[in-house]
Amino acid sequence: MGLLTVDIGNTTIALGLFKNQRLLKVWRIETVFNCRRLRSRLYSLARQIQKRGPALEGIVICSVVPQLSGAVAEGLSKFFKVNVFLIGRDIKVPLINRYRNPRHVGQDRLVGGFAASKLYGTPARRLNRMAGGPLIVIDFGTAITFDVVSRKKEYLGGIIIPGIRLTAESLWKKTALLPKVRIKAPKELIGRDTKESILSGIFYGYGALCDGLIDRIARGFPSKPKIILTGGYSRIMRKFIDQKIHCVDENLIFKGMNLLFKSKKFSLQTP
Repeated sequence: MGLLTVDIGNTTIALGLFKNQRLLKVWRIETVFNCRRLRSRLYSLARQIQKRGPALEGIVICSVVPQLSGAVAEGLSKFFKVNVFLIGRDIKVPLINRYRNPRHVGQDRLVGGFAASKLYGTPARRLNRMAGGPLIVIDFGTAITFDVVSRKKEYLGGIIIPGIRLTAESLWKKTALLPKVRIKAPKELIGRDTKESILSGIFYGYGALCDGLIDRIARGFPSKPKIILTGGYSRIMRKFIDQKIHCVDENLIFKGMNLLFKSKKFSLQTP
């Protein structure tokens, strides 16, 4: 049996298909706010997923766009004839949430923190014998988020910064002379034309920002944190960060949804 995991973001909607613990494939479509157009695109994608198989046991959705959650859930449930489980409503992320108002944390940030703690954190049986540092999960999405999870599986909070594409588009839209650039790694630090200068500023600038913030966060803990990179630009950004990176896992949120589903305490009755 398979599981379809869906990440509804502000820029893209991504669908990851699992068979047991193995992620078979990820599909992405642009996030659109017209429900009719969105359902049409989802059905086209769903037909591809259905052809690939396996038969689905359920669907798990993590959304940061509440106005689209219902349309996506309803459309996929009708097509695949299985139950849809929404993170935060049907499935609670089992982290101790230390946010001042726990409801204000994006579910994607909690899922990423949970997945990182399960896959890359210090095992519970070793906590008494070694200090074990916290985890810092850096997600390079529409926004860049830093999320800190303690060795005791507590979500401590984080940092939010405008993302790479958002920054590039802001420069293009809000200035008279700066051009639109295609997001790619710069050739050198000192750009020799305007586009290269923008790319250098974005990638080397964000790399230096990550290095500095990791240092500042680490000062608050007795042990050095493990750094986990995820999100669409994580692999390219890895080249511009000097800090030691424990791992790059672009599919961390899908793995988190799969882990949560496998440890579920709820019914699997089909509609």
